[in-house]
Amino acid sequence: MAVRVEPRGEAWSAAAPVKVLEGRYFTGDAAGNNGVTYDVSPDGRRFLMIEEASGSDAPSQNIVVVQNWFEELKRLVPVD
Repeated sequence: MAVRVEPRGEAWSAAAPVKVLEGRYFTGDAAGNNGVTYDVSPDGRRFLMIEEASGSDAPSQNIVVVQNWFEELKRLVPVD
């Protein structure tokens, strides 16, 4: 949401809020990791945000652990 703010002497007045973005964006995870999840372009005209995954785009719950990966790398990319 965005709100236009205008000075009124020593006080200020705010206009009605306006929706800026549509959609669902990542704001943190269930574990409470709620760090900075967006950035603003240097000119202040654009946002970079992480869109929440949904349906088939949802992240996998699997993790791949590769042991001895350096040996695997040497096997796949031999250096003469």
